[in-house]
Amino acid sequence: MFLGVGAGMLWSGIRVFIPTLTGGAIDKDMANGWHPASLLFYAGAILVLGALSSTCSGFRRYLAFKVSYAVETDLRQAMFANLQELDFQYHDRAQTGQLMARAATDLQQINQLCTMIPITIANLLTVVLVSVFLLVIDWKLGLLALCCLPIVNVTAKAFSTRVHPVSMALQQDISNISTVVEETVTGIRAVKGFGAEGSQHRQLSGRADRVYDRIVHLARIRGLFQPMLDVIPAISMVAVLAYGGFLVIDHRIQVGQLVEFNLFITMLINPLRSLGQIIAQAQRAVASSERVSQILDALPEVADRPGARSLSPGPGEVRFDGVRFAYSKEGNPIFDGLDLVVAPGESVAVVGATGSGKTTLARLIPRFYEVDGGGVLLDGQDVRDLKVADLRRAVAVVFEDTFLFTETVAANIAFAEPGAAFERIERAAQLAGADSFIAELPDGYDTVLGERGFSLSGGQRQRIALARAILADPRVLILDDATSSVDANKEHEIRDALRQVMTDRTTIVIAHRPATISLAQRVVLLDEGRIAATGTHDELVATCSRYREVLAQAAALDAARTELRNELDEVPS
Repeated sequence: MFLGVGAGMLWSGIRVFIPTLTGGAIDKDMANGWHPASLLFYAGAILVLGALSSTCSGFRRYLAFKVSYAVETDLRQAMFANLQELDFQYHDRAQTGQLMARAATDLQQINQLCTMIPITIANLLTVVLVSVFLLVIDWKLGLLALCCLPIVNVTAKAFSTRVHPVSMALQQDISNISTVVEETVTGIRAVKGFGAEGSQHRQLSGRADRVYDRIVHLARIRGLFQPMLDVIPAISMVAVLAYGGFLVIDHRIQVGQLVEFNLFITMLINPLRSLGQIIAQAQRAVASSERVSQILDALPEVADRPGARSLSPGPGEVRFDGVRFAYSKEGNPIFDGLDLVVAPGESVAVVGATGSGKTTLARLIPRFYEVDGGGVLLDGQDVRDLKVADLRRAVAVVFEDTFLFTETVAANIAFAEPGAAFERIERAAQLAGADSFIAELPDGYDTVLGERGFSLSGGQRQRIALARAILADPRVLILDDATSSVDANKEHEIRDALRQVMTDRTTIVIAHRPATISLAQRVVLLDEGRIAATGTHDELVATCSRYREVLAQAAALDAARTELRNELDEVPS
């Protein structure tokens, strides 16, 4: 940036000598007779200075773009890194479209401002140097020429004050458009399934109209300001021509000096004219910087504590010891004194009504959220005292909503360990029962999946997600309703794979279907934030009425889900 500014300042310094040479050529040669040699010298000097000025301008432009894109690249990488560090609570509140807009549109505004820094400083130097030259030539005429600068300064300040709030609102409105587009594209099956295309289009149109109104408002403000920047220097030029012409007639200055004066005033026009663009861009960049800083300054609530230690070897015992937890300080606690022990190598199914805290319980183990009281222990070590990276390598979660990346099948399976050997990838797929259908794909393990893996069936996606967890070889495996997105009549496709993976591995199964629950050695009923009953599936069916109620409610909900899924599956992608 310093090099770019230096090139811009050199550009300005060279340019201000050209009017002086022009005036000298007129006064010393043309006014006193034809002197070809002297005139050729002035013309050659002007050409040389012009070439040097153009060279400096090229360097300035190159360095300005290089720095601005380096700034944009660094900021984008820093934002991405911090977004990955931020915990679930931040992403629960944040809108994906807003984050995407800040990583794209807002960074472009900052980029454009960085590009303008060298030329802006060069323009300021031009104004200063021109002012000095004007005052040296004739201070009275110089003051007359420069009387426009205070007016421009006051006008620019008023313009900046009016533009900033509009720019801030414009950036927010652009982000709102990104949110609508992102949610509509991501949820296109739901949009089409409910025939909501019209309402989504109206929503986007409304937000697009607000962006249009903001831009027109900015254009109106700039339209009032920009003409003043054009008129004021023109008035100064007319005044200089009138008074300067009188001075020439009175033989107080020479014709060449008057031409030199007018050339200097012409050099002021572009810097003053670009002032409006610079101020408008600066205000948009400031607004964007504030929005980008909100991400860069955000701190994760879940992070390594001072003195966090590595996870020591162990068999995989999980213990909830008087756990208290609520998603917000104002909200009701999900757990208040929860106690549960999962023995090493044991598989436990957690069953409960909707909203009972099953998924929350699973997410506290890898420390996706921080407990408010009590503790979650892995092999006797409080998860809060462990390094987060170590903990999450030891605990793998297969979520209800299976997410696959637009990558090859092999890359999706090896997501947690990109350098894994193909033999391990294939073995994980075999254990997950995915190898047979992968072999039938067009390019086998090298087949690139569509967005979110929707080119596969629900059962196929779930088996690839299971293979991904197997490859990670976790100490504790959490299956968070891993079969809920699969039709009940297809659940058997992955049940055998689950049974094989769970053998001799500490496993927590969040489930509501009897067939999946039966895979676990023990079942715990979670009700109103506490363990209401424990035993095998058959024991609880026989002895616990609340358990039977929960299963009946889950079966009814599952039937409704299946009906809706069948309707959505009929919608073309």
